[in-house]
Amino acid sequence: MHYIGSDHHQRSDSDQQLRDRQYLTCSQGHTSSLILQTLEGGSICLVCLSNLISNPNSPTIHVSYALSQLSQAISQPPFLHNLLTFHPHFLVSPLITALSSLEDEPLAKQTIDLISELCSSGDSSIYSEFVARVSDRLSSGSLAWSRRQIYMLHCLGVLLDNQKNDPYTHIKERDELILNLVTGLQLPSEEIQGEILFVLYKICGIQQAFKANSNVDVLYVHSSKILHLALEVLLKTQRDDVRLNCVALLSVLTRKGFFENAFENEETEYPEADNSMETTDHEQEKTPLNLLFAEAIKAPLLSSDCEVQTATLDLIVLYLSYGGVSRKDVQVLVEENIADYVFEILRLLGCKKDSLVSLSLQVLDLMSVAEEAFKQRLAIGFTTLIPVLHHVAEVPFHPAQSQSLKLISECISNCPGIISSFNNEEISLIMSGMLKRHVDGDANMLPETFTLVCSLLVALIKSPSCHGPLNIPKSLQHISRYTIAICLSFYGEDSSQMLHSLYLLKETYEYSLQGNYTELRDCILDICETNLLPWVSMNINEIDEDITLGVLEIFHSILTHSEFQPKDFVDALVSSSWFSFLFGCLGLFPTEKMKWRVYILLGSILNVILGNECGEYIKGVALHLPSDPIDLLFLLGQKGSHNQQIFSCQSAVLLILYTSSLYDDRLADDRKVLASLEQYILLNKSQLLNNGVVKLKPLILELLVNLYGLYRGLAKVSYQIPYSPDAENTLFLIISQKHIHFLSRRIHSTSLKWLFQQERISQYLSDQILRWCRRYFIYGNNQILVSNHDTVKFRQLAELAASEDNYAAKLLVCLLREVVEETRQEDDIVLLLNMISSIVALFPSSSREFCLNGISPAIKSLYSQHSCGEILNLTSELVFTILHSIEPEPESESESLSDDEAWNGIATELIHYLISTITNNGFTQEALLVMGILSLILYHSLHQNLLEASKTILLNTQLISLVNKMIHEACLKGPALIDHDEATQTGAGLIFLLFLNYFSHRSVHVILPGIEDVESLVNSDKKTQHSSLFYINIHSHDLCRLLHFGSTPVKLISSFCLLQLFQTITQQKTKLLLKDNIRSITSILQGLIFHSDVTIAMNCGLCISMVIDWEKQDDTDTRFVEKDNWCRLITEELVMSLAVPNLASKSIMIHHKPAVYVVASMLELQKVPSPWMSDVFDDSCINGIIRNLSSSNITREIVLLFRRLLQSGYLNSKHIACLNQLFQGCRKRVYSDDTGDADTEEKKKKKMVVFAEDPAGHVYEVLIDFISLHSQSSPNEGLLQEIELFCQTQTPMEVE
Repeated sequence: MHYIGSDHHQRSDSDQQLRDRQYLTCSQGHTSSLILQTLEGGSICLVCLSNLISNPNSPTIHVSYALSQLSQAISQPPFLHNLLTFHPHFLVSPLITALSSLEDEPLAKQTIDLISELCSSGDSSIYSEFVARVSDRLSSGSLAWSRRQIYMLHCLGVLLDNQKNDPYTHIKERDELILNLVTGLQLPSEEIQGEILFVLYKICGIQQAFKANSNVDVLYVHSSKILHLALEVLLKTQRDDVRLNCVALLSVLTRKGFFENAFENEETEYPEADNSMETTDHEQEKTPLNLLFAEAIKAPLLSSDCEVQTATLDLIVLYLSYGGVSRKDVQVLVEENIADYVFEILRLLGCKKDSLVSLSLQVLDLMSVAEEAFKQRLAIGFTTLIPVLHHVAEVPFHPAQSQSLKLISECISNCPGIISSFNNEEISLIMSGMLKRHVDGDANMLPETFTLVCSLLVALIKSPSCHGPLNIPKSLQHISRYTIAICLSFYGEDSSQMLHSLYLLKETYEYSLQGNYTELRDCILDICETNLLPWVSMNINEIDEDITLGVLEIFHSILTHSEFQPKDFVDALVSSSWFSFLFGCLGLFPTEKMKWRVYILLGSILNVILGNECGEYIKGVALHLPSDPIDLLFLLGQKGSHNQQIFSCQSAVLLILYTSSLYDDRLADDRKVLASLEQYILLNKSQLLNNGVVKLKPLILELLVNLYGLYRGLAKVSYQIPYSPDAENTLFLIISQKHIHFLSRRIHSTSLKWLFQQERISQYLSDQILRWCRRYFIYGNNQILVSNHDTVKFRQLAELAASEDNYAAKLLVCLLREVVEETRQEDDIVLLLNMISSIVALFPSSSREFCLNGISPAIKSLYSQHSCGEILNLTSELVFTILHSIEPEPESESESLSDDEAWNGIATELIHYLISTITNNGFTQEALLVMGILSLILYHSLHQNLLEASKTILLNTQLISLVNKMIHEACLKGPALIDHDEATQTGAGLIFLLFLNYFSHRSVHVILPGIEDVESLVNSDKKTQHSSLFYINIHSHDLCRLLHFGSTPVKLISSFCLLQLFQTITQQKTKLLLKDNIRSITSILQGLIFHSDVTIAMNCGLCISMVIDWEKQDDTDTRFVEKDNWCRLITEELVMSLAVPNLASKSIMIHHKPAVYVVASMLELQKVPSPWMSDVFDDSCINGIIRNLSSSNITREIVLLFRRLLQSGYLNSKHIACLNQLFQGCRKRVYSDDTGDADTEEKKKKKMVVFAEDPAGHVYEVLIDFISLHSQSSPNEGLLQEIELFCQTQTPMEVE
């Protein structure tokens, strides 16, 4: 009653249902309180059910049916509720009793499922009772292991697996249970072993989860025994489920320190145990535990079940990490081929199971402590790791990245020959991709991973197989850039990566030199120059000493290879104030290590810059030099004549100051440096003058002179730095006595200039220049080294010669005079002529300085002494270069060419040489060059220079006769003249004769005004008087023959000559009758009006336009235009080209400029040809021309044509409006983008001649440029002027 009363409030039945139940009984007459109703209307008597399932003799089918009905009823909530409310523990004992006697597996499974359902549905008391009763039966001392115990074990495993609270506390006889279980492991049944292993696994897990409620662990006491038994089971079983349970148990035991305890006690006597366990102690311990473990895990590693493999690998990781194993124990695993098994897993499964990959690599990494034994296994499985590396490298932050990189790196380092070229290339590409993804932000990596990547790459680079495939250097280029980019980007977050990256960069550079991979080498140099150098320079205050030393070390490594000296890189270093930076490092990091590194690096820099092992002087005293530049100056100012060490340190200081000064990197105040230098000179005067220094003396004296000249030059500029006259006198004394060859070494421009300003050492400077020339060959602005020394650059001397504030030009001229007077010094003459010519070619303004200092008498002497040969040719080239470079402006340059007597003598010598050469050898290259010189002399006479020399040329009867003869012979050739182009001797000679004629015709107006008779040059009836002309000139008819039959260059210059003649006629307003001679000239000109060379056509067009202008002045005869069909053809061709759509391109506009001048002149006649002119310029044609125009293709000539059309009345108001709009747009274009004038100015700049294989060709270019520039004007300026005239023309007409 108490039980029922106490539970009455929990019942959900109604009172009627309760009264109904009181009258229910089963067939056995059991009380109704033990009968529970089901939803189907039936009932279950718990007493009958209990008796049925507890009776071992009950038929199996009845028991099965009863259990199934009970299971079905329990699934009904009302039934389950009544059962758990009124009789929660009633079925515990019957179910346990039934389970202990069952041998039928399905019945046992039904029973266990019922127990599990009741435990999960009821409260913890039901679960606790089941655990207690099951464990009591299994812990019974009289337990005899049989198949029936399998189900009991399984039931306990299910109960423990579905644990509530701490089930271990409900087990009363824990030790007996565990001992029975351990004893059961020795049974041959794998099923029992599997169940026992699972129960032990769960017990260990529960113990670990509820440590506070557990007593002394009996398992730990018998750890060795249990481990041996479990490993024996794992070794012998063939079932994966048993293996899985065994591995799980061993994993838990490993975490609890069982292996560690077993290894500690393995050599000691095993503690006494129960008799049931003592029977097999010695038998179990025959095999060492470490060896037994190695044997036991082999089969699970090769299991087809990935879960078993994964658990086994995890067990190995635990065993190696927490098992207290020694290196010897690890070696046992390796010797038992466990590493091979792991490699086999990686090989068979590849990268399909990521967990297997991670655990396998972790196991291999832990095994690597057995170095010698593992080395061989790693070499065998090396190729298996490469696909794995490729897989883990693709996954960001993959846990196995570090292990794979470490293993591959160790294998390559320990066995360099194991890796093939293909493998090397593949790994390089993987690393490159990995780093690129990190740089791009697609897949970042841990700092440890980056470090391993660098280590692996270094191992790859050092392997022999790296010197084969061409793709490896290419990959290393990308890798080098990526690693430096990563380090510079993440330096603030993790600076440790930089050292590894720098080491990799250093090894990569070594590799590039060994394999002669120039692209890779240049890539490393570029990284150092464009990335590392700016970074370390700007962030030196934030970088620690080790990183700074690393950067300096790699720079030093680059500079120390004798087979390749990167001068460009060194120039980049020193040009970035590197000396100041290095001394700044000494200030930030005042350690001996930094001091040694800085001075060693400085020595290497000097070796590259100065050569001759100059840097060794610094390296030898690196530890004795101070760190502060001020202290260096103090050291320099000491007397070192009696102390070799001090003198050596002073020499090192001079080297440092000298080299830094070359790149304007001042280490101290100029005043202090000059004072130290002067003190050094004065204190060590006797030592410097009396051969006190043997080995260092030449170098030190050269540096001393250069440095002193620099700081004296700087003092001269500032006017504030005092100097010591005694020190200056001493230095000059040293220079004169010791013959210091300061030009044999690089020197600062300021120092060089100051030395060349010192008149006291002018003779010494002349000797130095000659000595310098003998060591070099200067030609065409190129400095070709004869002896292997880095010296003063040619450009420095050329700049001095071009300036007025020093004696360089004067010294060169005086030196040339001296060697000319010493007739045997022909080699020196050649060197000086080459040098002066190259100076003038590089700096044209220097020609004025040479002329002002009297070079013309020296040139005259050269021509007098050398009538042929190399010296004559070089002299001619020099003369031509000087005449070409001097600006022909009398107000600024008249003084330079004022020595008319010398130039007159030069002209006389040249004429004599020219006549004899042409007479004997024809038009040689030398003769053509002389003709070019004569032409330039005549050109300068236009500006009132070289008048006497020009008069000598113009009036030389032999030269006049020669010109007339050659022209006459050329004209006689007729059509065959076309074959004599500039490539032939006759054609080239004819071209230069025409040049001479052109400049003669222009010069004669200045030199001999009023002497020319233009009518005799035009009219054929006066040709017989040709011989009466006593200056160089060619008759117009001969020019027309040359224009008609000659090659294109002959036509070009002949057209210029005719144009000059016609311009003279127009300027003199000479009225010539338009007779047949003029018509014959005009017919030739008309035939060339559409020549392919626009300049020829333009010259001919201008000539025709002038003839038409002459007709306008001669009112008596206008038949030339009216009856000449050529004039109409020219006009119609012009209009067609300009009016037809798609034909009026910019090129056609330019090509028809000549015709425009002809048509414009015809339109200007008082009697405009009619009616054909009106037919040509009708309204439709004019409209067509206007439609084809745009602001970009309008030229001056087009505007001129429309202006003349406007004046002649051919334009209507609509035409004028359209043209005004076009011209307004054209003005805007010119003003916004005025490039035409700039182009013209660029063309007007002199293009200096460098004589090479074709000197005549270069002379031709110069002369034609002089003629062309004279006849050209700014296109935009002329266009704007013509537009303005058009606007002015239309205004009066609108008024009318």
